[in-house]
Order: sequence, then structure tokens, then C-alpha cells
Amino acid sequence: MQPSSSNNSNNNLSFATATLEKHVIRKLYLRLLPFLMLCYFIAYIDRVNVGFAALTMNQDIALSASIFGFAATLFFVAYVAFEIPSNIAMEKFGARRWISRIMITWGIIGFCSAFVTGPISFSLSRFLLGAAEAGFFPGVLLYLTLWFPKRYMAGIVAMFMVAIPLSNFFGAPLSALLLNLHGWLGFKGWQILLMLEALPAVVLGLLCLWILPNRPQDAKWLTANEQQWLSQTLAQERLVQAQTTTHHHALPHSAKQQLQYAIRHPYFWLFAIVYAGSSATSNILSLWMPQILKQHHLDTMQTAWLTMIPFGLSALFMVFWGLRANQVANKRATIILPLLLTSISLFLGIFFESVTLSVLLFSLTLMGNYALKGPFWSFVASSMPPSVLAVTIAGINTLAHIGTGLINASVGMIKDSSGSFAMSLLPLALLTLTGAIIIASIGRHTIALKSFNQE
Repeated sequence: MQPSSSNNSNNNLSFATATLEKHVIRKLYLRLLPFLMLCYFIAYIDRVNVGFAALTMNQDIALSASIFGFAATLFFVAYVAFEIPSNIAMEKFGARRWISRIMITWGIIGFCSAFVTGPISFSLSRFLLGAAEAGFFPGVLLYLTLWFPKRYMAGIVAMFMVAIPLSNFFGAPLSALLLNLHGWLGFKGWQILLMLEALPAVVLGLLCLWILPNRPQDAKWLTANEQQWLSQTLAQERLVQAQTTTHHHALPHSAKQQLQYAIRHPYFWLFAIVYAGSSATSNILSLWMPQILKQHHLDTMQTAWLTMIPFGLSALFMVFWGLRANQVANKRATIILPLLLTSISLFLGIFFESVTLSVLLFSLTLMGNYALKGPFWSFVASSMPPSVLAVTIAGINTLAHIGTGLINASVGMIKDSSGSFAMSLLPLALLTLTGAIIIASIGRHTIALKSFNQE
């Protein structure tokens, strides 16, 4: 009878632990994720609302497609320059204060961008906005790894990043309505759009100081048992990952050592190329889709309603794919298939330019593009030692945005020279196809890491 008693005790303990885990994860979902999604929602609206503003702003301040593309690229130049320093500062000052600082700064700059008067001031405003926003996305991504066990990360990242397509889904009609307020208080429609959509960032930045705790021990909404379980679980995961990815004596400590380790890692540069295709697709279609659809002789509201469709479908598919990725053993397949869907849809766009087929292909493109983001960042997080994860995320995101900036500039130049928006998206199709090939060629990361550690 003794073994039976022991088994019952173990079963009761396992059930109690599973129940505790369920309660903790539910609290994390409800307390952290909705607020962070709202912050990213506003961040992306402030980044891409200039795409709708351009429908009337470009003529008012004399911006050609090439100048608009160049100025938009300056956003990514600044974003790249300040991203890694921003993430390092976040580790020093804490997530709550640094994310708050980022949001308040970009809100103020976004508001002031309503007063640009020409190509030079517009270009300067985009550069300053990129500098202000730098570090927000990788910082939040790092923050999530400090709270959620890795088995939940693919779904969590997908849920967080669904704020991107949702920002376009809801932002498109909102921006169109604000544009129609032309003349209110003596301002032009695009000025009202930029000012009003920037103010929420300042408010949310202030709320960060109250809502976001720095670590599980600071979360007053977790009980002592819940704090203990979460802290121990995360610490154990980091210990196991550190032991399997590198030897303890080789772990880098200083920011310089972490960066050196990351850029020497065999997958760092490959990950950056893969994510460059995804980042470029997200940002470029957000910035240029209103102008692409408007060329089909649509009015502003018609353009907004059609812009909503691809982003609405991609938001739904992103959540579905991210949750499914948690249950799939072959994580690479959950990245490769969306990349192929994105690339093929962009290639087909070269041959079909009707408004109906454009919306259909944009929908397929964005469904694939957003679906891969959750599985991709989960794969990155599981491939790198915890001690270098912050600088790795920032580095990959930084290099990806260099590619985004370059391709964004090419879109305007190809459009002006060829007269075709479809041809200007060809570099995106090639880059995302390259990403699919890279992920398909990567073997199990443990093999590469073992080889790397033996050097």
C-alpha cells in the first residue's frame, strides 16, 4: 500500500503545480499582454500613419515618391543607430522606466511632426521619430522573456505582435476620418491626423510607470507562492539553456563581450537576413499600401476600407498560427511556410494589378508575413544563451531595419523610374524567398552551437 500512497502524493503535487502554473500564466496574460499590445498598437500607428498622411501631405509640402521613400528610410537609419544602445540602457534603468521614456519621447516628436513644411523638415522629423522609438520592440520582447516560460513564447510573441496588423486595421479608417477634418481649428487634415494619433503615446508612457513591474518579485498581483514558482521556473530554464548552449566560463558579461559573442554566433547574421524580409514587408506595405490602392482612382475612405482587409485577415491568421506553432515539433516549418506564402504572393503581384487581385495578394502576403513572427522570435530565443539574448534581439532587429530602410528607399526610386508600384515590390519578394531558403538550410541549432562552442 505504501507505493500507492506515494503515487497519490506525487499525483496531487503535480496537479497542484499544474494548477498553480495555469493561474500564474492567466494572470500574466491579463496583466501584461493587453497593455503591452496597446503600447505597440500606438507605436505602429505613429510609425506608419504618415502613409495615410501622404495622400494629401505630399502635395502640400512637395514630396515626390523618391523623396518620401528617402525620408521614410531616415526613420530606420536612426532606429538602427540607437537600437542597441537603447536596449543596453533598458537593462541598466529597468524596463518600466525605459519603455516609459521611449513612449513619451516618440509621442512628443510625433506631435511636432505635424508642423513640417518641406522635404528637409519632414526628413528630420522621421529621423528623430526613429531615434525615439529605437529599442521599444526588442525591449518589450526581452521583457516578455523575463516573465513567460519559453514554452509559451511563440504564442505570446504572436499575440503581442498582432498589434501591428491591428494598428493598420483600425488605424486606416481612423486616419481617413481625421484627414477629412481638414480645416478644423485652422489645421490641415494630415496635421490633425499626426497630432491626435501621437498624444496616446505620451499618456501610455506615463501609465507604464504604474502598470509594468520590473520583475516577478515586484508584481503585487501575484501571491508569494506564485512569485516563487515563476521565479524558480524562469531561473531553472535559464540555467538549463546556459548549460546546453555554452560553457559557464565562456558566458560574456560586459555589453561589449555580449555583442562580440552575438555577432560571432553562426546563426546571428542568418537570422538578421530572415527577419529583414519580414520587417521590410511589414513596414513597406504599411507605408505604401494606401498610395498603391489610391492609384486605382479610389477616394480616401474607399482606400481605408480596402486597406483594412489584408491587415484584418493577417491579424486573425497570426494568432492562429502562433498558437499552433506552440504545438508543432518542427519549428522551422512554421517559419518556412509563411515565408514562402509571402514571397509567392509578392511575385504574383507583378502580373496582376487590378484592385481586387491587389487586395487578395496583399492579404496573402501579410498573412504569411505576420504569421512567421511569433515562431521566428521563439526560435531565436531558444537558440541563444540567456546572457546575450538582449543584445542578440536588438542586433537582429537593427540589421533587419537596415535592410528595411534600403528597400524602402528603393520602392520610391523604382516607382518613379518605372511608374509601377508592383515592380517596386520585387526586392521584397526576393528577400523573403531568401529567408525561406536560409531557414530550410539550417540544421538543428544544437549542432551548430556545439561546433561554435568548440572553437
